[in-house]
Amino acid sequence: MPNSKTNFNRLKETDAPLEFTEPVKVGSSQLEQLIITIARDAEKRRKKDCEIRPYFAMELIRKSKLGALRLPVEKGGGGANIRDLFSSIIRLAEADPDVAHSLRSHFSYVEDVLRIPNEQQRDKWLKIIAKGDIIGNAYTEISSKNVGKYEFETTLSPDGDGFRLNGTKYFSTGTMYSDWVLVTASSIEGNTVSAVIPTNRDGIVIVDDWDGIGQKLTGSGTTHLNNVFVHKHEVTLIDKTKTPFNSFLQLFLQAVIAGILRNVVTDASALVRGRSRTFTFASADLPAKDPQLQQIIGEISSIAFAAETLVIAAAEALDKAATSVVDGNINFQLSHEASLRAAQAKVIIDELALKASTLLFDVGGASATRQSVKLDRHWRNIRTLASHNPTVYKARAIGNFIVNDEELPIQEVYF
Repeated sequence: MPNSKTNFNRLKETDAPLEFTEPVKVGSSQLEQLIITIARDAEKRRKKDCEIRPYFAMELIRKSKLGALRLPVEKGGGGANIRDLFSSIIRLAEADPDVAHSLRSHFSYVEDVLRIPNEQQRDKWLKIIAKGDIIGNAYTEISSKNVGKYEFETTLSPDGDGFRLNGTKYFSTGTMYSDWVLVTASSIEGNTVSAVIPTNRDGIVIVDDWDGIGQKLTGSGTTHLNNVFVHKHEVTLIDKTKTPFNSFLQLFLQAVIAGILRNVVTDASALVRGRSRTFTFASADLPAKDPQLQQIIGEISSIAFAAETLVIAAAEALDKAATSVVDGNINFQLSHEASLRAAQAKVIIDELALKASTLLFDVGGASATRQSVKLDRHWRNIRTLASHNPTVYKARAIGNFIVNDEELPIQEVYF
């Protein structure tokens, strides 16, 4: 049920290390324990003075095969549909939004793999994903070219029996925790190509230089590609007709925000419960009995419920589009519908989520602003996630479709 409370304290410090005998599945006790363990690890790291990367959590994700959640059970996966996946991402983001966000490129690539019409090529990657490997991205460039277009300054040039990659990519979210990286580039013929290569290959340098105000531990740094050798079989020509819209990547960010909002509700409740004194002009002597504070928390809770409900509704539209695939092609109308729902969800969730993360301080008093409690992280994380896709452009595109029947722009990709 959306916005149900999660008890992250159920797994005690003395519990034995998690062991996974099979890939985790939605609704399983192992998935529950995995999320609880990641939440407790995030809490420990927050209490440290320095920012510690979530390497422990990412290794647990490998061992649990969480990255294979969408794969069919017979292919070594969890057998989840997209709705189940996004429900799980919300839960994971509640535990640690950095970890959830770091898997965005991975799960997007999994969707691409599931659509590959070539059975041999598809099975090759299904086996790699089922093994627990994580795939990152090297997509975004800082150049004069518009964001979201498949135009790159990174080059793929012939070299003997293979190719050489040269270029610099930015905002490579999750790549420093990944085993593989999906790189996009332009060939000397002017074609748009991609290659999925190991992150430890010679010439790949991943710099941990992300300095954003939020989502600080997502590893969203710079990836340098210095004359990296690429085998011919690793290169794929990008066919833009296969995926006319990219609602998955858009909606993933909203799922992370929905997970953060769960934490905002929890922290707001804890603030009020933990206060024993109030102001002389308050409506009650005890904060927990104050109807005005109760009203604020009710509003925060309602926002969290609305955000999660919108994400799940949009995920269901995306599910329909994903199941429409024939020979690698998604039904255009269903894909457009999924993109529309993802955009509508974003317009509402971004605004309400920022409001909820601000209302949090209205129930805590000045003590809630202490740096030591780190409650400002919720607003900073939401603001950072919301900035990936400018809401104003989404709202305009929706309005243009409603009024003029003009379809949403295609191939909007934001990493």
